[in-house]
Amino acid sequence: MHTSISAPREEVFDFVADLAGRPAYTDHYLKDYRLANPDPYGEGATARFRIEAPLAKEYAELAVVEFDRPRRIVEEVRYGRRGRNRSAAVYEFVREGPRLTRVELTTFSEPATRIDRVKELGAAGSIRRNTKTSLERLRMIFEDPPKRPLRRVTVAGYESAKSARFGAHTGADPSRPRASRAKGPA
Repeated sequence: MHTSISAPREEVFDFVADLAGRPAYTDHYLKDYRLANPDPYGEGATARFRIEAPLAKEYAELAVVEFDRPRRIVEEVRYGRRGRNRSAAVYEFVREGPRLTRVELTTFSEPATRIDRVKELGAAGSIRRNTKTSLERLRMIFEDPPKRPLRRVTVAGYESAKSARFGAHTGADPSRPRASRAKGPA
């Protein structure tokens, strides 16, 4: 599947690469979306969600395994019982002009059992339609920006303003030198 977006390739790439912004264009079929670690950008970024499709309401975990800015992003998805099924999504960003980018999305999967294969066949059409819709929603974000801020997610329970800081747990002021504990002659 593909779509052409009237925006520079780097901008489109950076938007897609930021997993925290993914619900802005995929929330119609990826439910309960949340980050699995605080850094949502680049190789190693991970997210968890529930896929809503006929015969396939399953939890999944997505991980960015290849990150070649501004050309390509490869994501590995594990879903199903204990993550036994594997899937991959490959985003390729092709510059077609100074402010025109072609986004190509290729997906493929590897079901672990026959039952998983049957479930996947039943859900394939729905997933294909929802993926196409998400590419169109992505295009609209750049070409007809919404009036309100786009939806973003964070790590479940993570509050950056309350996260631990270096040395904050000791109660010591890191800007002041520490008193020497060495004992002199007694």
